[in-house]
Amino acid sequence: MKPPSSMQTSCKFKDVRRNVQKDTEELKSYGIQNIFVFCTRGELSKYRVPNLLDLYHQYGITTHHHPILDGGTPDITSYCEIMEELEICLKNNQKTLIHSYGGLGRSCLVAAHLPLYLSDTESPQQAINSLMDMRVSGAIQTIKQYNYLHEFQDKLAVYLSSRDSLSRSVSR
Repeated sequence: MKPPSSMQTSCKFKDVRRNVQKDTEELKSYGIQNIFVFCTRGELSKYRVPNLLDLYHQYGITTHHHPILDGGTPDITSYCEIMEELEICLKNNQKTLIHSYGGLGRSCLVAAHLPLYLSDTESPQQAINSLMDMRVSGAIQTIKQYNYLHEFQDKLAVYLSSRDSLSRSVSR
């Protein structure tokens, strides 16, 4: 399956020129079924892959686009949407990839949150340590992201409680 000729298929990461079509073919060959993209549309354009989401779709990969500003954190509603979608992918045993631009920061933040979302016994520091063991010590890049991880379970409890009380009042 080849993208339309108007599709840009080349970008540069650090000093390496990438062929986005070949990279996507490789992801597909690994059996990737879902990709969560945390780059903004502006970043995709800046890094010369403005049609990346369309390319994934053309290869039959379900794309979940949740833009998060570089170094930032999403609001709790957006985070719950991401976590719920990830949970569905995992429950359905679908091979899933998450990425931002460099694979640190936003991607690692989401990866660290998943065990916190799925388990009441996981601590933020355990999630960070596990992630750092698998990735690198700079996986969580900003103080804002570090604090968000540590405050996540409390924010989640408040959010879920308010969402549950709202749905109860609507159903009455």
